[in-house]
Amino acid sequence: MSDHARWLNDIKETQGHAVNYPLIGDADLTVAKLYDMIHPNATGGKRTAVENATVRSVFLIGPDKKVKAMIAYPMSTGRNFDEVLRLLDSVQLTAKHTVATPVNWKPGQDVIIPTSVSDDDARKKYPQGFKTHKPYLRTVQQPK
Repeated sequence: MSDHARWLNDIKETQGHAVNYPLIGDADLTVAKLYDMIHPNATGGKRTAVENATVRSVFLIGPDKKVKAMIAYPMSTGRNFDEVLRLLDSVQLTAKHTVATPVNWKPGQDVIIPTSVSDDDARKKYPQGFKTHKPYLRTVQQPK
């Protein structure tokens, strides 16, 4: 965890943003191996840079405590925080409302009414109306 503390300070200093999400201290690599974040033969303790070549993984856990999304980046590629936040917004929205988000969706844009919701139920749930593009594709203004 002391490495994490130094890393967090470096990020804030060099990028101008503080990391405000939880980090896991995993000295014996139990979590890293469980989620395929590091080579299975890696050992805990002091490692060289080559042995420390982790996969930069992002896991989004839903309100139901289940993994909803995983993004894996190679060590050489920085994470796309805009995408991580967009994904988080979508996971939270779809957990709260019976909707889905379309490709390239951004918060505030229309969302999809899943086919598991009948037209009759959709009319009740969305009295302001919805748009039917195809029998299987209906969109509605994003619920609040």
